[in-house]
Amino acid sequence: MRYDIAIIGTGPAGLSAAITATIRNKKVLLLGNKNLSEKLEKAHEIQNYLGFPAVKGADLAAAFQRHMDQMGIEITEKRVNAVYAMGDYFALQSGDEMLEASAVILATGVVQGKPLPGENELLGRGVSYCATCDAPLYRGKRAAVIGYSPREEAEAAFLSEVCKEVLYFPTYKEDTHLPEAVKVIREKVTGIESNGQERVVKTAENGYTVDGVFVLREAVAPGQLVPGLEVDGVHVAVNRKMCASIPGVFACGDIVGTPYQYIKAAGEGNVAALSAVAYLDQKERK
Repeated sequence: MRYDIAIIGTGPAGLSAAITATIRNKKVLLLGNKNLSEKLEKAHEIQNYLGFPAVKGADLAAAFQRHMDQMGIEITEKRVNAVYAMGDYFALQSGDEMLEASAVILATGVVQGKPLPGENELLGRGVSYCATCDAPLYRGKRAAVIGYSPREEAEAAFLSEVCKEVLYFPTYKEDTHLPEAVKVIREKVTGIESNGQERVVKTAENGYTVDGVFVLREAVAPGQLVPGLEVDGVHVAVNRKMCASIPGVFACGDIVGTPYQYIKAAGEGNVAALSAVAYLDQKERK
């Protein structure tokens, strides 16, 4: 199935885009977290969201969910690892599955922190962002997973069914819930190095030699998510209509820059959706 618009992200920007696109009768694929936004959920009090004075983040998220439910908009919990421009449509890689859409709206938030030393240089050469995609390459071998949230534990568990050994480096403080086959190492990762055909996960205390390294974050840096996309540091470069450098790609919310405000993100989501609708309508007229 080919959707009209794929929206990646379920914060205020992505939800606003999904609502506007649905109102405009477009077939929408909304990809993200069914719990919406962890950042929003944890917000103690938001004072500048129009119509919701001094609202708690959890209460605002609940209002968002009610709006989505009333419009029949569902969230698909799939991680998108890459978006490829295929001419008249886009292919979104999610694990070993390819999803299709005629336009894409990026609303994934901003990737916090810099890449690990060696991460960009070794990407695609022993470093990956998708365990379900690349696990077969490491069957019977040793793999390391650097997980940035408890959600990544599922991929580490999956790898343990394929690999000879899996080392898991959590960057968070919560307890892990992993199979015994996964060895949890609570040491701060300082970088990834190459050692011939092998890779070395460096920590402040040790170096761990493995065949492959999976760096699993909530969001992938936009330039890595969409090859060829023009970026400005950690942000996507857009114009006032939220159009990115690749025709058919739009972006909104924190991913396009400061200020990182919920009400600003929601407004940009509306603009991005209207621009995506106009893009699709123009394509149909041609």
